[in-house]
Amino acid sequence: MSKVAIVGGTGALGSAIAKRLANTGHDVAIGSRSAESAERAARELSDGVRFGTNARVAGEAEFVIVTVPYTAHAATLGEIKDVVGSAIVVDTTVPLVPPKVMRVQLPAAGSAAMEARQHLGSDARLVTAFHNVAAHRLAHDERVDCDVLVFSDDLAARGDVVTLIQSMGMRALAGGALVNSAAAEALTSLLIFMNKSYAADGAGIRFTGLTTAPPIP
Repeated sequence: MSKVAIVGGTGALGSAIAKRLANTGHDVAIGSRSAESAERAARELSDGVRFGTNARVAGEAEFVIVTVPYTAHAATLGEIKDVVGSAIVVDTTVPLVPPKVMRVQLPAAGSAAMEARQHLGSDARLVTAFHNVAAHRLAHDERVDCDVLVFSDDLAARGDVVTLIQSMGMRALAGGALVNSAAAEALTSLLIFMNKSYAADGAGIRFTGLTTAPPIP
């Protein structure tokens, strides 16, 4: 069992990840800019889910999962940068720029991941993941028919996040260095296009032919 804080956990993706983690026995805390908002979201999930401000829950966790829209990315990382310490920060942020969310629009730094590195500093144990998983799919106990790619320059942290995601009933795959996160971030716009064009309900990706990969749950 791991102690996990979901920063920005009142949104669709954050609450879905929190629910999966709580249902598989992890110690979960929901964070928000407002403790009251975090409390409401936690109560809706389970009596065992803790809550607090983003900074408070981030300072008490082994894993800090950041689940905020791109517009709140920089500000949220600023809230937690001085409290995360040696915790592994898992950033899920995709740089979508409405209204053209079906077009790839990566930032000048190359990706949201590279911006997160700048905001948190070189000593942060930064990992990125969950870019290409539909939140509403995670919110239910059904099998999620896609792989979760995990990126980091910290190999130990990347491995720990792969293990954490596997414990949630999904197949997680190492995607390489943090800079490679740009590929998954860009793919999100493509998946949004596929969902609209082919009337899909949360299209995902699955890698085939990986004979040594973890088994598909």
